[in-house]
Amino acid sequence: MSETDIVILGGGHNGLVCAFYLARAGLKVSVLERRGVVGGAAVTETVHPGFRNSTASYTVSLLNPKIIADLELARHGLRVVERRMSNFLPLPDGRYLAAGEGRTAGEVAKFSQRDAERLPEYEARLEAVAAVLRALVLEIPPNLPEGGLMAAIPEMLKSASVARRLGGLDLTARRDVLDLFTKSAGDWLDGWFESDPIKALFGFDSVVGNYASPYTPGSAYVLLHHVFGEVNGRKGVWGHAIGGMGAITQAMAAACAEQGVEVRLDTAVASVLTEKGRAVGAVTEAGEVIRARAVVSNLHPRLLFDRLVDPAVVPEDFRERMSRYASGSGTFRMNVALSELPDFTALPGVGDHQTAGVIIAPSLAYMDRAHAEARLNGWSSEPIVEMLIPSTLDDSLAPQGQHVASLFCQHVSPDLADEDRETVADLMIETVDRAAPGFKASVLGRLALGPRDLERRFGLVGGDIFHGRLTLDQLFSARPVLGHADHRMPVPGLYLCGSGSHPGGGVTGAPGHNAARVVLKDLRRR
Repeated sequence: MSETDIVILGGGHNGLVCAFYLARAGLKVSVLERRGVVGGAAVTETVHPGFRNSTASYTVSLLNPKIIADLELARHGLRVVERRMSNFLPLPDGRYLAAGEGRTAGEVAKFSQRDAERLPEYEARLEAVAAVLRALVLEIPPNLPEGGLMAAIPEMLKSASVARRLGGLDLTARRDVLDLFTKSAGDWLDGWFESDPIKALFGFDSVVGNYASPYTPGSAYVLLHHVFGEVNGRKGVWGHAIGGMGAITQAMAAACAEQGVEVRLDTAVASVLTEKGRAVGAVTEAGEVIRARAVVSNLHPRLLFDRLVDPAVVPEDFRERMSRYASGSGTFRMNVALSELPDFTALPGVGDHQTAGVIIAPSLAYMDRAHAEARLNGWSSEPIVEMLIPSTLDDSLAPQGQHVASLFCQHVSPDLADEDRETVADLMIETVDRAAPGFKASVLGRLALGPRDLERRFGLVGGDIFHGRLTLDQLFSARPVLGHADHRMPVPGLYLCGSGSHPGGGVTGAPGHNAARVVLKDLRRR
């Protein structure tokens, strides 16, 4: 048996961020990580001899600037570079849409002058909503605790603060908030634009990690969730971490080490230790007992309560609702080693478009069919693929003259059978090959991960990259369950710091930051 102040379950990026802030406050912190590498789903691993890439999460934008500054991640080796073009959408008819600073309006005008003229207003109105919500990312949502007036007053004050922020919006922006939280991305975009390529470009964000059609109500919020970010102070920009996503979590681990955090790898947790209904530590699968003043979980909330917490200490209503907590993604993740760069029919030769997010999904209707077919048959015969080639910006990932690519693919069933994995992987390669003939022949090796693989390897239940769907009933004060949006779980002494808590998924660090504030507040009270 050993003792510490705080034991953190899971060494993903949110667990590391939480550990840093708690240790900086003078607490003794131990992080227990099941795998032999720190970082959770934000890791860089070998995908083929001589080729390294980000295994799961693969691009940077949502990582919060305050967290970057507080942990001094640049000093610990993190460098993020911007794409030279934001997105590239090759079309079946041989045309293309290229998006990025100074490019997008002119490109959209190739398809619709009206859409090009509407683009600035669209971007301004979307940013007006995103700016308010961005300001709430590092805030703990108003909670609805049990108890009397004294328990409710602090939460009422938080609600008033949120109301003031929203009250600062004009009526148009308030209406946009309502639309973006309730409508489908398809309905939202159809109200703005007439041409398919620009709607496909923006609509892709609504199906990323989301097992849904762009015409599913609520998918407009998923679109909004992906525009919160920034790179190097530039809002809405996406980039690459030099060295892959593992460079982020390795820098976080270095910051934690400076604060004296103990990170223990290959240490799987068997259960949360409870006494008299309170969490007082963790028991490892090796049988070691680690006692602590507080237990903080970076795990998916379903994993935490299904596998690690004694059901006898969890209120029945919470257990029932957690069993129905929606988690499942249509994501199929691939990494491929390439002998050469893809050469696109729509834009032949070497260029900035090869540094972009290459989206193979020409219309919202195409995405809608992909989702419908996946629900019917297990996967779509015409899938949605985003491809990034980070080695165009980072030559440390592949041998000279060769490349590595990330393929983030939708839609497959969250229950896709293991025996279908290679069939689907072949389909994804062939889908890219249709846009860039010769791509298939250039593949030297590949790593394919279906939803079940993502669950086994990274604890993403149903392959859900967000630790639970970003639907209105699982957001803000209702994440993960109404009454526990403040990171305090229904077992005293147990906290949630992962993406299953506000503000949700993505490599943000925000849940870890916010959870640390709550833990520190409670320990000071005690």
